[in-house]
Order: sequence, then C-alpha cells, then structure tokens
Amino acid sequence: MTAQNPGAAGSFLTLLIATTNPNKVREIRPLLADLPIELVTLADVDPIPEPEESGTTFWENARIKALAYSKATGLTAIAEDSGLEIDAMNGEPGVYSARFMGADTPYPDRFVEIFRRIGTADRAARFVTALAVARGNEILFESETSVEGTIASAPSGTHGFGYDPIFFYPPLNVTTAQLPDHDKAAISHRARAFRDLRRWLHSESATKLLSPTPKP
Repeated sequence: MTAQNPGAAGSFLTLLIATTNPNKVREIRPLLADLPIELVTLADVDPIPEPEESGTTFWENARIKALAYSKATGLTAIAEDSGLEIDAMNGEPGVYSARFMGADTPYPDRFVEIFRRIGTADRAARFVTALAVARGNEILFESETSVEGTIASAPSGTHGFGYDPIFFYPPLNVTTAQLPDHDKAAISHRARAFRDLRRWLHSESATKLLSPTPKP
C-alpha cells in the first residue's frame, strides 16, 4: 500500500491513522471529512509490531508511534498520544492513562482507585492530546491540545469511552460521557488536535505531502 498524489484530478493521498481503537477512529473520521485523502487504519494494513511507548511525554510517544508506523508501511502516518492528567495525583495517570492499573483493568475499577487517591483534594484535571504526522524518518507536523475540567464526584454518562464518565466539563455542566459525538467534538482535546491537522493539510506548508512517499 502506497500513498497517492492528490494533485491529479480524481486522485488522493492515503493517510494512515495509527490506531486500532474503533472509538478513536469514529471520532476522527468526521473531523477530516471532505478532504482529498483516503484514511486507513492499522486494521487495513498487514500486522505491525506495536512500538514501545517509552516516552515520558505525550509528544514523545506520538512521535515514536508516527515514525514507527510510517517506516513499517511506507505511508504518511498520523499518531496521537493522549491521556488524563489529575493535579491531585501529580499529573497521573498522564502518559500511562491507557495502562493505569494494568491495560486490562476495567475503567470502573480505575475510577474507584482515582476517587480513593484524590479524596477531598483539588479535583482539577485535563485531557491532553499530542498529535504527530510522520513520513519515513521525518516529522511533518505536530500539535498538542488540552481541555481543562475537573474529576466528577461519580461516573456519569454513556457516550464516549475511557475516562469520559469521570471528566466533568464545567462550562457545559456535564461529563464528556454525557455528550454525543458531535457535541463532544466541539470541545474535546482530540478533536482540537485533528482540527489543527485539518488546517495544516489545507496550508501551503503541507505541499510536501504531495510528493511520492519514500519507501520504509
């Protein structure tokens, strides 16, 4: 599978969204709709060993994943690393959000532990997303976005995924799990990062993407 040049009539650029998480894919696709690109995911390519997310920041992990998947597929790859930072937990779970208490731990169990650890302390928190676009050995674009909120007193809502049921967004007086996808996209950290990407794809600086993708 190789990227195509979108400069010719009827042609398009193939971009790899480096995730197998269907919830993330569901949120991302509408944000890049109507662009002259074809979006594929890791489910659409041959199996690739998952790179070790050894970074200590969201930036580092996003770059690691974008570079690894671009090299493995020969495609321009979009990768993001995101998570929940809680002030009363010194920024945890942070980059370990997906692995907090073990990758197979159900989120309701994680919520219980978070409530236990923060007790009556300040409940300030934020969702953070770092996004990177790589082609071969080169990072072409990066963005980091966040949304501020608090930890709810109890889980609420059936939309979203991950930590959404306990992330309370004061301006709307709801958790992000109480927002349907369209409404969540108006404020979410991931949506903000992909809107940055969309603007960049429209910019002159993105013209480097129109040249053939180098082999990995």
